[in-house]
Amino acid sequence: MVPKDRNQGKNQLRVGRLVKAHGLKGGLKLELYTDNPEGRFVPGAVFTLQVPEASPWHGKDLTVREYRVMNGNPVVFFQDVDDRDAAESLVRAILWIDQDVDEVEEDAWFDHQLVGLDVVREDEVIGRVVRVEHFPAQDLLIVKAGDREVMVPFVAAIVPTVDVAAGRVIVTPPPGLFEELPESADTDADPEPDAGPAAAE
Repeated sequence: MVPKDRNQGKNQLRVGRLVKAHGLKGGLKLELYTDNPEGRFVPGAVFTLQVPEASPWHGKDLTVREYRVMNGNPVVFFQDVDDRDAAESLVRAILWIDQDVDEVEEDAWFDHQLVGLDVVREDEVIGRVVRVEHFPAQDLLIVKAGDREVMVPFVAAIVPTVDVAAGRVIVTPPPGLFEELPESADTDADPEPDAGPAAAE
C-alpha cells in the first residue's frame, strides 16, 4: 500500500528508517533497507518522508547533506536539520526515493509484486498475500488464510524467502500466528489440587 502523500505515478523504493538522533548537529542513525547506502545517501539526494499526518514533516522531502559511518552505525545529515531537536522530530520516519524503471535492488519489492503471492509453510500453501501495511517499526504482510486475515511481520526471521517468479513467499511463523494454540487446561483454576484432603494414616 503506497500512502497517498507520496508521489503518485512514480515507482518508489523504501531505503531506510530514521531510528535515533545522533549528536548535537542534526545527525540521525539509520536502519538501512538498501544494499547500496553510499550510492543512495549521496549529498543532494532527495527523499520522500513517510510520517504521521500530525508530524510537522508531513508532506515534506529531505535532502541529504552528508552520510557517514560512525562507530559502525550509518548516520545521515540532512539540509535544514541542524540540531538535535530537529533530528528528534524525525525519529521513526521512513525514507523513500524514486526508482529508475531499470533499477533492481536485492531484497526490495514493490507492494504490487507481493500482493497475490501464495504463502507457503513446510511446502503447504496456507494463504495468500492480500496487501502490505507499512509501519514505522516494520512492514506487515496481510495474509488471507481461510476466513481470517493474519498479520505477518515482514522480517527475514519469519519470511526468509520471497520468490516473485515462482509466485510465493515462504514463511517460518512462530506457533500461534496462523492457528489457535490449544489452551492449557484450567489455566484460571486454583493451582491447588481439586481433590479433598488426604486421609490420615
